[in-house]
Amino acid sequence: MSKENFLKGAAILSIAGILAKILGSVYRITLAYALTDVGMGYYQTVYPLYNLLLTISTAGFPVAVAKLVAEKRALGDCRGAHKIFKITFIGFLFAGITTSLFVFFGAGSLVNLVGNTNAYYSYIALTPALFFVPIMSAFRGYFQGRQTMTPTALSQFVEQFFRVSVGLLLAFQLLNRGLPIAAGGATFGASAGAIAGTIVVVTIYLKNRKKIKEEIKRGSDYPIEKTTKVIKRILSIAIPITIGAAIVPIMNNIDVAIVMRRLQSIGFTEAEASGLYGRLSGYAQTLINFPQVLSIALAMSLVPAISDASARKDYNKIRRITRSGVRVTLLLGLPSALGLFILATPIIKLIYFVSDPEVQQSAGSILQVLSFSLIFLTLVQSLTAILQGLGKPMVPVKNLAIGALVKVILTYILTGIRTIGINGAAISTVTAYLVAAILNFMAVKKHTLTKFGFTNVVLKPVTAVLVMTILVRLSYIYTLSIIGGRLATVLSILVGVLAYGLSLLILGAITERDFELLPAGKKLAKLLKSLGLMRN
Repeated sequence: MSKENFLKGAAILSIAGILAKILGSVYRITLAYALTDVGMGYYQTVYPLYNLLLTISTAGFPVAVAKLVAEKRALGDCRGAHKIFKITFIGFLFAGITTSLFVFFGAGSLVNLVGNTNAYYSYIALTPALFFVPIMSAFRGYFQGRQTMTPTALSQFVEQFFRVSVGLLLAFQLLNRGLPIAAGGATFGASAGAIAGTIVVVTIYLKNRKKIKEEIKRGSDYPIEKTTKVIKRILSIAIPITIGAAIVPIMNNIDVAIVMRRLQSIGFTEAEASGLYGRLSGYAQTLINFPQVLSIALAMSLVPAISDASARKDYNKIRRITRSGVRVTLLLGLPSALGLFILATPIIKLIYFVSDPEVQQSAGSILQVLSFSLIFLTLVQSLTAILQGLGKPMVPVKNLAIGALVKVILTYILTGIRTIGINGAAISTVTAYLVAAILNFMAVKKHTLTKFGFTNVVLKPVTAVLVMTILVRLSYIYTLSIIGGRLATVLSILVGVLAYGLSLLILGAITERDFELLPAGKKLAKLLKSLGLMRN
């Protein structure tokens, strides 16, 4: 098992994560063709609980394992490193058994709790995933601690591939047995993916078992650390991370229960409420996920960059990276949000073209509201990365918790108003991320003393976005009657991308240094400079 350097490992994980995100979004779009908005409501209902239980059982622990295994191996104590893995594996095995049995036997009570009884089969279909994912996470953490990222990346890809292929196959095959069972079949894709991903990491581990045993023998001179001490060390790292990672899943669990029940309280049937929730979480939210591919990659690059500058006490560099990070975030978030706002319904019609016109119109209305969350969500991601790089991981956790509380209150109030309905859930999401973004921004300013120039950070990006928005709107209006809705939408998107890109370059709103924060940014910057399109 060859040892890969940090940057190569980070790149491998980033690429795997981005591919998984894209594949997952395409999967949900295709799935909507089969299940419709009502079936997507059944399918989406179970995922908040699934994500919460997986977060509790896996979020912080792979990180803790990777960190402690790496520390032990750096000291030459390979036996101690493997002991950490074994203890974690046993703990994860217990967590997997507990959570899977809880959902399997509690599915009936859970569907009544959230007010969506037709989601029963989806809950049952998830139970194998709840068992296998923690086991897979234990192996991933161990390999990452060995600084070998390929097993994790490969298992992520295989997991997502089987999730998509099996989920779609079962969804279409089971349609004639009704939407609840078809949604259950789609949900089983997650279990199939978890099983396949686990097989991959276990196979790689077994292939390298001989070498691992030899390493353990070489490290036998080191004293054996007490099991209780190892557990305490694992928990001290894992618990804070888990608390932070659990906030959004907890928020989403409360959200689905509130939305379903409040919609029914104002006169919608269970099926109608499920359909509306499906339009929010299955249609609109899926499109919100696409632009995050770049913002997540940006956030991942900010953590090591800020950490390195912080370790060297290079405060000028910290402030420079912070300014650049916030500016690039706005350069990504603003056009994504305004583009989705202007073309919300046309994009819904383009992608979900088999859906009923009323469903398309409703989903487009939801997407218009939800689109603004991209501005604040991308800012939250980048500002969180900056604070993590500064060694302040709990600050964004607290801020997101405050945002989550605001969301719960607003969701309850707004979704119970007939004239607002499901849009209330979208409004509360936007508000939650707005609150978290403001609090994170204040914290970053406090800890870095960074001054953000209005012209470069706000005025230039906003000007470029306004130019893009006007041209996109005009393009769609004038081409709609000539080439039809779908082609007009595609052409308008291309016009928007071109107009925005040229506006940024003409205004000098993006620099060569900014490109370094993006995937393949250096190569793109070099190309633009050679064409005379970018200033130094």
